[in-house]
Amino acid sequence: MFKDLKALGKESLIYGLSTVGARLLNFILLPFYTHYLVPADYGVVAAVFSYIAFLNIVYHYGMDQSYMRHYADREKAFPSAFACLAGTSLLLTVLLCAAAPFWAEVSGLGAGNSRLVWYAAAILLLDTVTIIPFADLRMRHRALRFAGVRTASIVINVALNVVFLRYMGLGLESVFLANLVSSAAAALLLAPELRALAGKFDLPVLRQLLAFALPLLPAGLGSMAVQVLDRPIMLHLADTASVGVYQANYRLGIFMMLVVSMFDQAWRPFFIERSHRPDAAPVFARVLTWFCFGGLWLWLGLSFFIGDLARLSVAGVNLIHPDYWSGLGIVPLVLAAYLLNGVYVNFLAPVIIAKRTGVILSATLAGAAVSVAGNFALIPPFGMYGAAWAVFLSYLVMAVLVYFRGRAFYPVPYEFGRLTGGLAAAAAFGAPVLLLSPGLALKAVVFLAFPAAVWRLGLLRPEEKEAVLRRLAALRGQKTAPR
Repeated sequence: MFKDLKALGKESLIYGLSTVGARLLNFILLPFYTHYLVPADYGVVAAVFSYIAFLNIVYHYGMDQSYMRHYADREKAFPSAFACLAGTSLLLTVLLCAAAPFWAEVSGLGAGNSRLVWYAAAILLLDTVTIIPFADLRMRHRALRFAGVRTASIVINVALNVVFLRYMGLGLESVFLANLVSSAAAALLLAPELRALAGKFDLPVLRQLLAFALPLLPAGLGSMAVQVLDRPIMLHLADTASVGVYQANYRLGIFMMLVVSMFDQAWRPFFIERSHRPDAAPVFARVLTWFCFGGLWLWLGLSFFIGDLARLSVAGVNLIHPDYWSGLGIVPLVLAAYLLNGVYVNFLAPVIIAKRTGVILSATLAGAAVSVAGNFALIPPFGMYGAAWAVFLSYLVMAVLVYFRGRAFYPVPYEFGRLTGGLAAAAAFGAPVLLLSPGLALKAVVFLAFPAAVWRLGLLRPEEKEAVLRRLAALRGQKTAPR
């Protein structure tokens, strides 16, 4: 079991280092945007990228996941999946560009911003070109190659944002131009992977790919609706400035999102490959336990210190512009929502192994319904806090539904007793700090005390304690070894 967990951890670390490094470079843009874009302009940027994220699901329609599931027939699956995506993407791009003023008007951006629809369509097309090559790298365990391309693309994006916005003064269009160039760079860097197109296009294989992928489309739309629909709804119910403040503080939850994202990158190949082993279910249960313990500790740390980080002043300039501080209170809730999303990702294993993608559909549509209803009900009285609560409730509903449906297909003995104990400990440590807002020193003490409490409360099994002690001893040996 520990060997399998180590393998998952190793690939998560590689994917994670690339994702964390790249996203942290991207995170640098958040304070940059808050100082060079007024909240109203940043609200427009947030709304457009919310639409891009939503339309990405339409452009990809689950074909990357289907390709991974049918990877055993790679020589036929790769060219078939790529050709299908190329055709549909070109059609969708033409439809967007041909009626750009209409789409800009109905989206709430205004007909005067129709040029942003052109940017969005081009970005969507280029991102779709890379989706199958990236999936292929994951299934071939080419994590370093995957990481290199992703990181290079983000570095280009960050650099061009600075050049276009600060030095060329192109305004909010800078964000879209930089993203367009970085997407094109990623497509060019993945050109060697496209050699797999030399394989044979196969219509029966394509039918199998579509049969698996298309049921994922509504599910993907529902899942993305949970993640991004709050911005467009807020755009209609409030104003662009409110959307900008909300987006800036929502993005401060990036650190929890990164953990969930890097875990997910390694998790899906991990459980697919091990699904037929006799000890697979206990391994999956242990993964959830350790994921939650680590996630709860991370939630405490980020919730305690993120406000201090945002207000940090360097050479008289705050990390986040004071115009955006009014939304800092939503950050712990956003972090908790991302952690629930990680639990949902864990619960997907039994459903995907059993090929019951309809369960994902019903769960995500339920989550989307909660998101839409919650945003319309909670934003008018509570503003951005209502939007944050809607996201949290949506992920909670999705996780609960997937768990109860999945256990009927592939029972996993999740360790709910230990999970409840960890959640109770995190609540006991976190509530006083978040309510009373003590100084940094006391926050640090409480944060460091949490893993000690997990240890002392007996939430770790004896073999896990032994593994931790062996690892600590090995680390101490490395530090004291002669050089």
